[in-house]
Amino acid sequence: MTELEQFDVIVVGGGPAGATAANDLAAKGHAVMLLDKAGRIKPCGGAIPPRLIRDFDIPEDLLCAKINSARMISPSDVGVDMPIEGGYVGMVNREVFDEFLRARAAKTGADRRTGVFKSLEADGDRVLVTYHDTGNKEVLHTVAARCVIGADGARSAVASQAELPNAERVPCVFAYHEIVKAPDVTNDAYRPTRCDVYYQGKLSPDFYAWVFPHGDTASIGTGSANKGFSLRGSVGALRQTIGLDGAETVRREGAPIPLKPLKKWDNGKNVIVCGDAAGVVAPSSGEGIYYAMESAREVATSVEMALVSGDARALATARKRFLKHHGKVFFILGIMQYFWYQSDKRRERFVSICQDEDVQKLTWEAYMNKELSRRDPGKHLKIFLKDTAHLFGMISPWHRKDRAQQHKSA
Repeated sequence: MTELEQFDVIVVGGGPAGATAANDLAAKGHAVMLLDKAGRIKPCGGAIPPRLIRDFDIPEDLLCAKINSARMISPSDVGVDMPIEGGYVGMVNREVFDEFLRARAAKTGADRRTGVFKSLEADGDRVLVTYHDTGNKEVLHTVAARCVIGADGARSAVASQAELPNAERVPCVFAYHEIVKAPDVTNDAYRPTRCDVYYQGKLSPDFYAWVFPHGDTASIGTGSANKGFSLRGSVGALRQTIGLDGAETVRREGAPIPLKPLKKWDNGKNVIVCGDAAGVVAPSSGEGIYYAMESAREVATSVEMALVSGDARALATARKRFLKHHGKVFFILGIMQYFWYQSDKRRERFVSICQDEDVQKLTWEAYMNKELSRRDPGKHLKIFLKDTAHLFGMISPWHRKDRAQQHKSA
């Protein structure tokens, strides 16, 4: 028998999470194989906060656009502008961004392979991974590793085969978007430096729809957990609303987006997951790139500890560290999604809250820095009281003065 190739770590999936984990472990001197499908691009708005750019050394030339404001659009078509003071949100095209991360991992030392994961099998103190060539299921390859990292997306095959609890039943929103050619002329319905978020039941009964500029193109999409809801019909209606129904469509993409972290990321032996496979997409916002890369960094740290010490219990520390830093944000966003997205009446109130300058400032601080702001407790109390008043219908969602200050979306 031919002796199998042996690696310290095999990473299945080459998106932001998998490429980050492979890069970090290769930088530590470990023998890493990075396995990724060819040609798949995940549907994604492509927004990355300044903290991601800093923490993961992302060169500025990867940004296809810089966003300096967001517009929240209510069911009654009232738009609330939320400017970013003294900063911006970077936008990336996932096919370019993900490839940069994979290429960087390979340059650092990871052995990059193209193929489709098929199975994993325990073999003593190691794991055997079998994959086939992309487009040819008959050509099989089997390699061995001391540890496997699953970064293969929502409802991960790696997580399922490792028998991680509820891996196949993690709650998901199905996201769909169309990449279109951006218009040459800027108008009030489309700005190349503004992200528009539509909180309208007709465009998504339980999530939101979006228009995100990408420089020469734009991402127009929506998401819903309602299997009977027409995502394509919703995007078509949104394109017509903003006058881009006639724009050239570059491509269409769809995929499930998990909205709840798995209760267990590792099998206690030699398999662990990160990114969408671990369910670390923020509820309410659906933001995933930063959390995918952050979870991958924590996983890489835990895998390094396990490889050096020989103690598989180190794998469980990745989830604990991640939730220590981000669990409170996920909890709050989960409550927001559960309550505010249930009806257009509540969505109307939610958007009206966004007009408050204190809400805007604290929202952007939390998003840009990826932590809840602890400054100015008086503002937090003020916001809490306003939210409570809205929750119990003690105040109207729009006052005359407020409505006059807002923009009607086209």
